[in-house]
Amino acid sequence: MAIGPVEYLVVGFPENKFTGEIAPELAKLIDSGIVRILDLVFVGKDADGNVAVFEFDQLEELAPFSDLEGEIGGLLSQEDIEHAAAALDPNSSAALLIWEDTWAAPFVEACRRAGGVLVEGARIPHEVIQEAFDALPSAN
Repeated sequence: MAIGPVEYLVVGFPENKFTGEIAPELAKLIDSGIVRILDLVFVGKDADGNVAVFEFDQLEELAPFSDLEGEIGGLLSQEDIEHAAAALDPNSSAALLIWEDTWAAPFVEACRRAGGVLVEGARIPHEVIQEAFDALPSAN
């Protein structure tokens, strides 16, 4: 089976203002075959800096994530969780997500068959690309 590019994302929620609103949008990506969830972990830090890891059934706000299809679990290590938690401010939380870009698997396989190797790749931050688009003459 061809495996598409695999990405990770840590989404922080300052002051623990997490609503679970991202679950339905993530479900749409999964249902349409664009991504496949490989791992998903929630971590929080209380006002004193104590860290806790949460499962879907431990917090009401996480309940919508229990319906997501995927092979959730096992890829994020304790070290990964600790690294993400260290970046959190007190009284905040984060979702750690690893997914496969299934939409890109056929392209990646074609590149491999053609002898191609990845030389470089990166995600451009939204703010940077938005500024670039806004500066284009057609945007004015």
